Amino acid sequence: MSPADPAPLSIVEVQRAVAEELDRLAPVIDELGRRFADAGHELALVGGPVRDAMLGRHHHDLDFTTSARPEQTERLLHGWADALWDVGRDFGTIGCRHGDWQVEITTYRAEAYDPTSRKPEVSYGDDLVGDLGRRDFTVNAMAVRLPSREIEDPYGGVVDLAHRVIRTPGTPEDSFSDDPLRMMRAARFAAQLGFEVDPGVVAAMTAMAERIDIISAERVRDELVKLVCAPWPRRGLALLVETGLAQRVLPELPALALERDEHHRHKDVYEHTLTVLEQAIDLEDRLGGGPDFVSRFAALMHDVGKPRTRRFLDDGTVTFHHHDVVGAKLTRKRMKALRFSNDEIDAVSSLVELHLRFHGYGSGEWTDSAVRRYVRDAGDQLERLHVLTRADCTTRNKRKADRLRRTYDDLEARIAVLAEQEELAAMRPDLDGNQIMEVLGLGPGREVGEAYRHLLELRMDHGPLGEERATEELRSWWAARG
Repeated sequence: MSPADPAPLSIVEVQRAVAEELDRLAPVIDELGRRFADAGHELALVGGPVRDAMLGRHHHDLDFTTSARPEQTERLLHGWADALWDVGRDFGTIGCRHGDWQVEITTYRAEAYDPTSRKPEVSYGDDLVGDLGRRDFTVNAMAVRLPSREIEDPYGGVVDLAHRVIRTPGTPEDSFSDDPLRMMRAARFAAQLGFEVDPGVVAAMTAMAERIDIISAERVRDELVKLVCAPWPRRGLALLVETGLAQRVLPELPALALERDEHHRHKDVYEHTLTVLEQAIDLEDRLGGGPDFVSRFAALMHDVGKPRTRRFLDDGTVTFHHHDVVGAKLTRKRMKALRFSNDEIDAVSSLVELHLRFHGYGSGEWTDSAVRRYVRDAGDQLERLHVLTRADCTTRNKRKADRLRRTYDDLEARIAVLAEQEELAAMRPDLDGNQIMEVLGLGPGREVGEAYRHLLELRMDHGPLGEERATEELRSWWAARG
């Protein structure tokens, strides 16, 4: 399940943590601070690295803000940086690498959105406090002036961090007007840090939810990925649903909160889905450890076909026939709208479509042919399908849960045996295309593809045939075609 909620910190703990982290960063921050000060410019470590330093977390990607203009920053970094890049120059940012450190230095600035625009208007600011005031949340609106290492905290970020609260430096309405994506960032930080979101911020998110519509699909997607891959995704997702933001960016999620029938004969699909997500996270060590977006998002989307397929029978029971197929189509449509890559779309939608397949296994009645097809259809998503199928068991009936687990253990064991015997991972016919053309005296064309598929079906049904028998079967099939 999700990690335990973080405990509040004392101010002394925060101060000690940041002092230790600044000592670790000394090779970078001290020299950069002196370079800029000697040239008559201000420089400060800012944002996430400062916040995480106070939480005792280490960074090698460092963000700075400065009074220097981009061209001045670029000159000051020459001779110190191992490599320079200026892809963020239009936003006042110059990036560089110094040893193992990645550094971005941005001129003091202010951003604001036109109510009908998706792109921020950037203008340079004059001082550090003003720059901090334009930032999204107080815990990100702290800085360490360099080279003095003086902490600048004009909006109470240290106290909010100690109390584990997400607040905005000014009014949340002004902050979200400047950049509506900050509403999703509030949910993302709740998920990443395990913090509570201030009630005033939640109220503004609810009132202004429709403003998220002006943000590009790519930016919404990136925030959603970070949220889903966070340690406490349930917190962030629940906040998106509560405020109405999910209705605009991922409407399939709030749609899962089906009204329960009067006899309570089916589960709350929304709560079930969040539990499946958390159980999938618990199984991520099977995938190599660390956040795996594809398996997490498949867990989140696996039942999105249920609202459209729900039917009440005369006896009061509820069915969701074919919700796997419908859900896969809805998943593909939503991920396309959010501009995910084709590979990610294919992987997640395939898992959604296959998530019920195991339940046809019964008590182990599948033939070897059926097991081969299960492996073939899962393809390179087989391990993720194992994770999703196991996570999808949320019954409180311990006996039933144990039976399902043992049955899936049996299926995996059969897959392992067949894989060792038959090289399941490379499921191919016993003859390749060139051999088929040679046996049948054909050139490239549609018939070769049909023959290949026929041999693959035989391979599924009977396992490896060997070249001699496969040749006989191929000739018999061709002759029967007339």
